Amino acid sequence: MTGEAIDTWCYFSGVMGGPEAVVGSAHHTCALWCSAGGIPVGLLTEDGTVYMVLKYPGAAGVASDETVLKVASHTLTADGMFYERDGINYIVVEEVVADLDITNANHGDWGVVPGFAIPEPKE
Repeated sequence: MTGEAIDTWCYFSGVMGGPEAVVGSAHHTCALWCSAGGIPVGLLTEDGTVYMVLKYPGAAGVASDETVLKVASHTLTADGMFYERDGINYIVVEEVVADLDITNANHGDWGVVPGFAIPEPKE
């Protein structure tokens, strides 16, 4: 499967905006912070399906591991074992066939941090 390594908290919660604003280069820094803080990594496929990553090759865990942090916001082609339970999709990544780096360069549209994610100053 091919998809973008995403920050699942921001993608599902909507805290930083809609799905189009929490992917790609506009959300890269936040994706790093969330993964480093323990938020699980997901793989968002081209058809909009999200697979929660249960295991990643070379990583001790699926969040906060340096190996996983290196692929935040990257488009990956991965081979592995796929599962679905209770409406949630999972992948155990056995091999990363291709790492295309960040291909969704949307920071030009959204900025480094989307403006709606910056709190208004209190007077």
